[in-house]
Amino acid sequence: MRKRIEEGVYPPRTRVPSVQRLVEESGIATATAQKVNVGLKREGLLYTEPGLGSFVSPDAREILRKARATAEAD
Repeated sequence: MRKRIEEGVYPPRTRVPSVQRLVEESGIATATAQKVNVGLKREGLLYTEPGLGSFVSPDAREILRKARATAEAD
């Protein structure tokens, strides 16, 4: 998911697949898909609109850019 956000497959403010859809598409366990979703929300890459689903944060690419720059500096 993070790579897809970074590559623009899921642009800012775009709805991302549900946990169940992630399970179906990738074959990962439901618990793993939920952890991915929670982790991306914690990082600020996703936000949830109650009743509508999860969406890519407007500043997701900037968050990823800063994280990459920090990792390269280390």
